[in-house]
Amino acid sequence: MKSVRLHGSVSLLTLVLAASPTLAQQSKPEILPEVVVTADGQGKMSTPSTGLASPLSAFTISGQPLQRLSPSNSDTAGLLTTIPGVDVATGGGVSGLPVIHGLASDRVNVLTYGMAITAFCANHMNPPLSHADASAIGSVEVLSGITPVSKGGDSIAGSIIVERKRAVFANDDRIEVHGSVSGFYRSNGHGLGGSLDASIANRDWNLEYTGAWSRSDNTKAGGNGGTIRSSEYESLNHMLTLSRRLDNGLVTLSGGIQNIPRQGYPNAWMDMLYNRAAFVNAAYEGTFDWGRLDAKAYWRETNHYMNFLDDKGGSTPKTGMPMYTHGHDAGWSVKATIDLSKQDIVRLGNEMHHADLDDWWPAVPGSMMMGPNTYRNINDGRRDRIGTYAEWERAWTKEWSTLIGGRIDVVDMNTGDVQSYNGMDTDATAATAFNARNHHRTDVNFDLTALVRWKPNDQTDAEFGYARKTRSPNLYERYAWGTGGMSSQMTGWFGDGNGYIGNLNLKPEVAHTISTTLSLHDPASKAWSFKVTPYVSYVENYIDADRVAPPMMWDPNFVQLKFANHDALLWGFDANASAAIWSSPAWGAISLTGRLAYTRGENLDTNDGLYRIMPLNATIGLDHRLGDWTNGFDVKLVAAKTDVSKTRLEQTTPGYALLNWKTGYRWGQVSFDFGVDNILDKKYALPLGGLNIVDYGWNGQPLRPLLGTGRSFWAGLKVQL
Repeated sequence: MKSVRLHGSVSLLTLVLAASPTLAQQSKPEILPEVVVTADGQGKMSTPSTGLASPLSAFTISGQPLQRLSPSNSDTAGLLTTIPGVDVATGGGVSGLPVIHGLASDRVNVLTYGMAITAFCANHMNPPLSHADASAIGSVEVLSGITPVSKGGDSIAGSIIVERKRAVFANDDRIEVHGSVSGFYRSNGHGLGGSLDASIANRDWNLEYTGAWSRSDNTKAGGNGGTIRSSEYESLNHMLTLSRRLDNGLVTLSGGIQNIPRQGYPNAWMDMLYNRAAFVNAAYEGTFDWGRLDAKAYWRETNHYMNFLDDKGGSTPKTGMPMYTHGHDAGWSVKATIDLSKQDIVRLGNEMHHADLDDWWPAVPGSMMMGPNTYRNINDGRRDRIGTYAEWERAWTKEWSTLIGGRIDVVDMNTGDVQSYNGMDTDATAATAFNARNHHRTDVNFDLTALVRWKPNDQTDAEFGYARKTRSPNLYERYAWGTGGMSSQMTGWFGDGNGYIGNLNLKPEVAHTISTTLSLHDPASKAWSFKVTPYVSYVENYIDADRVAPPMMWDPNFVQLKFANHDALLWGFDANASAAIWSSPAWGAISLTGRLAYTRGENLDTNDGLYRIMPLNATIGLDHRLGDWTNGFDVKLVAAKTDVSKTRLEQTTPGYALLNWKTGYRWGQVSFDFGVDNILDKKYALPLGGLNIVDYGWNGQPLRPLLGTGRSFWAGLKVQL
């Protein structure tokens, strides 16, 4: 039975930002290979579909490789660590924050199933990637170097574009039913989960349901590190998509819900006791004689509640410290890809993203400190962004091609008056001062991207680029007004336990990035490859933090900080290589792979290190394939973290090495994967894990960096129906 696949995504916004001259038929310029990450996370060359709109530094994880990565990691952000230069700042079990070249969280443009999702939480416990279960994802594109203006604005670190699986239509008049069932188990934390994908389709229509559930108890650290308390979680996702194939395109309508009933945070003062979200989105894409048109719109509602899980004392909505947030995301995007000639492509687009947020902390009955009023942290906050861009791609010769683009984003922000718990504390004075000021702010941001690509022969690709990227502050960076020790410690997505105060005077960050990529490979891009990308970014008005008070009187291990603009410099390189070293019809093929990444970051005004910068790290892998049987063994090496932010009292971490092994076999419609992570049960501290807040002071334990998970056996099973 042969299926017909239409070019394009079946989800919403991913189509526009990922759109390209794929459907422009013979009129597109000649393009060069990009890297596709294989099942073991290494680079394999293939032909892309997006020209210079996907730079040489871009990576894509898709298909079976993506699904085989997921059994060992339920956190979608964690899957991206197979890409050089991409790391994850530890959060909850499904809520890690992606870090690209030392820049994290809102500095990364993330589109999840086509939606720009706001982290509606003072601790960013519900970041965009936490809303996507790996089992429902069709592909993830990561642009870690120079990012074209058509693939992201209001960000300075690059883009992560998550697309759901593509719709499959029947090839004749019959009705076709497709589906799959999968499940996994991890020994460390007794993590388990499952997913279901079912679709029914004819020639023109496809209706598909995807659902996933995963959970874990508290995990254990390596060696004698003990239990990592407050690391438990549970997550459920459901999505229904209706697709209609047209003569010249595709229309899709999707809707879904998410429920995270609990998620612990060992490096935060609070835990997530529920996060419930619902969304709808719609998309149209069509091909015409002049090119391609993509249009989409979406709406999403999020309800979020923080308090304490049992590890931190337990709570009910009337005890502990209840904290609620309620927010909406809504937006549209329209993009036209115009084929001016056989050498020239122009992309024009317009985007809008609206976010509104209420963040309030109800009074706790019987508490003199937390009452009698409701604490209004963000009251009727809103952030509206409208962006417009133009991009020109030209193939000058067979060897030379260029891309240049510019965009303007207007960001308009405001919030209402706020209120403290009572009129007798430090926050009461701060609330009065905040309410007396004008909260409305408007930023007009300009971005520019320029890329030059050179292909002198079939073994060499080179690319040089410059980008000017701008990001406006988020709602918490500008409007978190509380100056009390306790209230300020409730704001911060950094895992350091410090207190953070917003700043109405913050300016947008402006990053000037220069990056070069050199790719060498055999003519067929199969036997060997090597790619290296050095980069440097000078960031004007980088949003760092200044101390506003000495260490907390009740604990000198924490300080109170205020978001502040500084100039910063980040530099480093990424490299990856692969080589086929042996092949035999009887014993299969063996290949060697490697990745290496290094980043440094410095606050130029204070001569201090930037916070949460990953030290030098490398992964070396030995991979084997024999028919449908695959094996992989790798060692991950991480150097000691000694360059830290003294302003934030960031702690150093020692270097370590981790050994991992996995095997997989596919038999017809059934695939099975098994592996062991951290084979030697190594005890190690996470360089980006922040501090172990939950254990601090418990049985006299000191404040120390958060430890990584110990040995874990895992298995995954998938059956195509």
